[in-house]
Parts: sequence; structure tokens; C-alpha cells
Amino acid sequence: MPINNATLGKEVQIRQPDLVNLYGCTIGDGTRIGAFVEVQKNAVIGARCKISSHTFICEGVTIEDECFVGQLQTEDDWKVDHIRVCHGASIGSGAVIMCGVTIGERALVGAGAVVTRDVPKHSIVAGVPAKVVRSLSELEISPFLTPQCGLSEDTRQ
Repeated sequence: MPINNATLGKEVQIRQPDLVNLYGCTIGDGTRIGAFVEVQKNAVIGARCKISSHTFICEGVTIEDECFVGQLQTEDDWKVDHIRVCHGASIGSGAVIMCGVTIGERALVGAGAVVTRDVPKHSIVAGVPAKVVRSLSELEISPFLTPQCGLSEDTRQ
């Protein structure tokens, strides 16, 4: 991953420069950039910011001085709060599941949903925040799903 045509201020820290993608952007003095960060052209990050790993900042974004973007980094900053995804559940791409939530058995979470509460079994949720769109009957669920892998012979193509 390259650092290409980026303007870096004084004392910018990029701990793993081979694992970032910075191009056509401006990074202010004393800012720290983690691994697997991408900052696109015409993005501006101010001075003394911290951009944590696995962060994407797209074109046209301006982040002012002394900002933090990303997840907290030390055990003192957080505690583990589990998420449970029950048997046969499906989660669409880009869905966000908040801590402490359980996705019920054979439930479906729509793409892009933000799940802030437990999802009942055999239900479909979608939206921001996610709400139950409908419930699935056993008849709708059972013809296609088997305990071994989730799909019957007819649907494995």
C-alpha cells in the first residue's frame, strides 16, 4: 500500500507505512496513523489527530485538529461485551451489530442495518435503527434449511 503524493506535516507518525494507503491528502503535524488506514485524495486531517487502524477516510472529508477516529486501543479503554449470533441466522453486508445483542435463530438482518436490540428468532430486521419487518413462519424456513449446512440439496447450485 503506497504513500503517494500525500502532504505530511512535521512529526507525523505512521507506524507501519507499508500497511497504509495515503494519496493526494494532507496530514497535519503530530498526527498518528495506524495500520490498514486509507486516506483518499483531497481529504485533510488536522494536527495532533489519531487515526486508528482499519479506518477509511474518503475524498472531501476534513478532520480538524486534535480529533480521534477509530476504535479505542487499550484494555483500559473498553470491556468485552459479547454478541451472539444464533444457529442459522444471516447478517447482510455492512450491518452493524451493537454490543450485547443476540441475533435469534434463523433471523435475517438486512444489509446496512444498525442492530441496537436483540433480534427475535425467525424474524427479518432492517433499517437504522433495525426494526422487525416481518416474522417468518416455520413453513417459510424449513423447506430450504437443514441442520448440516443451512441449505437443502435443491438450493445448493
